[in-house]
Amino acid sequence: MIVVVAGEIDFAPEVRDEVLKDALPLIELALAEKGCRHYAWSLDPHNPGRIHVFEEWETAEDLAAHLVAEPYFKMGAHLAGFTILGANTRKYRCDISEPVYGPDGVATAKFLTANA
Repeated sequence: MIVVVAGEIDFAPEVRDEVLKDALPLIELALAEKGCRHYAWSLDPHNPGRIHVFEEWETAEDLAAHLVAEPYFKMGAHLAGFTILGANTRKYRCDISEPVYGPDGVATAKFLTANA
């Protein structure tokens, strides 16, 4: 079952870009881990101090391995070098994944392969 981690971390606007720039090698390490499908951090264009975090893991076991791996701890040490003003990350178990656009090319919120 796919696991998604999504959230945001807030910093002072004057250090946010540096935080992300210096995190890029650590993001690359995480991307190389088993089961890591996506590991993307991005700047929020509407909040000058916010970085969005998005991760997608093949399994909960892959995420668990990441949470005790060197890249995770190195990222924690990197972030500890800055003042985190706020953080909120959540994990989601995903049992169905489908395209937003149906076979007719129209966007839909309905899941077509399940009674959702």
